Amino acid sequence: MASSINSSQTGYIVRLVYIALGSLIFVHLFGTMGYLILTDHQYSWFDCFYMTFITVATIGFGEIIDMSSNQPARVLTVVIGILGAGNLSLLFSVVTVAILETDLNGSLRRRRMEKTIKKLKGHYLLCGFGRVGRNIAHELESTHRHFVGIDEDAQRLEDYKEKNPGFLYLEGDASDDDVLLAADIEHAKGVFAVTGDDSRNLMIVITAKQLKPEVRIVARCQETRNIEKMRKAGADAIVSPDFTGGMRIASAMIRPHVVSFLDEMLKSEKNLRIEEVPVPAGFIPKPIGAVGLHGANFVFLAVRERNGGWQFNPDKDFLLKPGFTVIAMAGPVGRQEIEELLIENAS
Repeated sequence: MASSINSSQTGYIVRLVYIALGSLIFVHLFGTMGYLILTDHQYSWFDCFYMTFITVATIGFGEIIDMSSNQPARVLTVVIGILGAGNLSLLFSVVTVAILETDLNGSLRRRRMEKTIKKLKGHYLLCGFGRVGRNIAHELESTHRHFVGIDEDAQRLEDYKEKNPGFLYLEGDASDDDVLLAADIEHAKGVFAVTGDDSRNLMIVITAKQLKPEVRIVARCQETRNIEKMRKAGADAIVSPDFTGGMRIASAMIRPHVVSFLDEMLKSEKNLRIEEVPVPAGFIPKPIGAVGLHGANFVFLAVRERNGGWQFNPDKDFLLKPGFTVIAMAGPVGRQEIEELLIENAS
């Protein structure tokens, strides 16, 4: 349930605010006129208004109207004090209720979050924050990649936010143009369509490709018969949890040491992964041996060529060119070192 109040509650609170303000104005008018009349106009209307104001506000300044021998004026002061204190209490109470009920703090937090999202570049949109989505979020965080979570279930997002204070998210339907634009898809590097509904994932793919045709999309597909539909809609990669799970189970049986190695790599405190780093467009072609792709924080494995060919553990004379992709086992620090090495050799 959303934290904001409904329209009837809003109307009720607004009416209370008007009543409190109107009563406060009435008390000031009543006091001003009363002092004018009871002092036979010996004081200006502003002096009478000021006397009323300091009485209502309980400021405690000295009396600017002499009431030492004016018993009715003293009685008026008591009445003004009681009415004014009551109206101020009502006004403060109504304002407090309005702030709490309208979740002002939540609104400000969401506004700050939206501003932070607008500053992101090369981030990922994670559409669907169920069990699969949360696992993806954990992987992105472990490898120091920025992302924005999107889900219609606000509770899922809030629960994850409590454990991960830096988590950025939007509540809404990821197949809606406005939601993806609010998540800044224009500057996003990729989109994950991983809700538990194939039709919803299909709509996310279509919407994302319409807004940014070149964005990379990885989609989750429950039913294998829907894979071709998602591919035609524009998904760059499609993952079926059932198929992937079956392959993992088979691998655990026939190649247990490989699976164990991969598991240990994922659990490592260094967050080691098989990473890919594209060679920038301005890179000056040169042999790999001259680039210096070796270090304590990464292990160089292979190169993916522009034509799709692979060079596994290429020798030092292999010519590295723009558009190629370097494959290495590295943590976040190692990946950054590879990126810096490639940039240093760019024109």
